[in-house]
Amino acid sequence: MRRVVSLVPSLTEAVAVTAPGLLVGATDWCTHPADLRVTRIGGTKNPDVPAIVALAPDLVLANEEENRLPDLDALRAAGLPVWVTGIRTLDQALASLDRMLGLACGLPRPAWLDEAEAAWAGVRPPARPLRAVVPVWRRPWMVLGRDTFAGDLLRRLGTPPLHADHAERYPAVPISELNAAHPDLVVLPDEPYRFTAEDGPEAFPGVPAALVDGRHLTWYGPSLAEAPALLAAQLAARLPAAGAGDRNPDRGGSGDGNPDGGRGRDDTPA
Repeated sequence: MRRVVSLVPSLTEAVAVTAPGLLVGATDWCTHPADLRVTRIGGTKNPDVPAIVALAPDLVLANEEENRLPDLDALRAAGLPVWVTGIRTLDQALASLDRMLGLACGLPRPAWLDEAEAAWAGVRPPARPLRAVVPVWRRPWMVLGRDTFAGDLLRRLGTPPLHADHAERYPAVPISELNAAHPDLVVLPDEPYRFTAEDGPEAFPGVPAALVDGRHLTWYGPSLAEAPALLAAQLAARLPAAGAGDRNPDRGGSGDGNPDGGRGRDDTPA
């Protein structure tokens, strides 16, 4: 394998950190590593297919959520092999990265992947999970629902998304309903929507709001090695005091960020 184009920011980082020089093209949203110098080929949802073909890559890396099937089909029609990942959980992410780097790219297993597995293996969530509302978009409000990678990370950290059993993966829920659910915590990542201290917490009066790093919550790559410690610290800064939820009898029971954008097959070159 000599030339790879990546259409997914987290996969771009995974390949660039593991084998500098292998990547020849990446999207405008591929911001890590910071010193990445490759041809930019548009966005994840609107890649420049002719430009990708002109790069003559040996492989194109994609994801079923990040990328659109018509674009992937166009690349295949041009004769390019496309490797499509499908990620719903941390375990899937770790296994998928191992297959992609080893089988698809022909690279040795990187040390950062072992470090990521070890870091998450050491996570011990609190005995009492806290019910969290996790918006990923505003106007309209959209939250983490079922089967999301980010939701699985938060569950492991003791803050499962309140809408984890919703029929949709990224449901649109009115803000009145989000507040009426009486969450213990609202978790506000800075991507895909850039929530800030001034944009987001004010919509949830009386509810602690944790601003978290979206890359560490939603990317699967080298950032996974430091994600549990960083996210745990960001959540802990706003967690209610132990037992605080017990004072409200209405709060009981238990319960990623990028709304669905594409379809594909899991870890398959075509």
